[in-house]
Amino acid sequence: MGHDISGFNKAGKEVAYARFSYGNHNSTILYRVLDADRYYAGVSGTGERSTFTKQELENALSAFNVLCKKGEIPLPNDFLVWDKKQTSDFLQNCLSTAKKEGKVEVYFG
Repeated sequence: MGHDISGFNKAGKEVAYARFSYGNHNSTILYRVLDADRYYAGVSGTGERSTFTKQELENALSAFNVLCKKGEIPLPNDFLVWDKKQTSDFLQNCLSTAKKEGKVEVYFG
């Protein structure tokens, strides 16, 4: 079990991916900034998809950056540093695609 979250472009090609193992509560940060808590099922995602616009992804990346600046995302070890990086990369890759195509579909597995 775990959270496998993927972003897809209009052609269905995966453009972003984030993996959080079972019990890694850092996954909730990505759900939170995407305002996608309804897709969080505890040990994994719900298996559903949602579409996010360029504006929604800009808001999510901005919210993530605010959390980082406020220190709400603690970084006591390399593991957490990795989660911060993969979350940032996921949001940036989705946003890059949404800027080109207008939207990104995200699968919460």
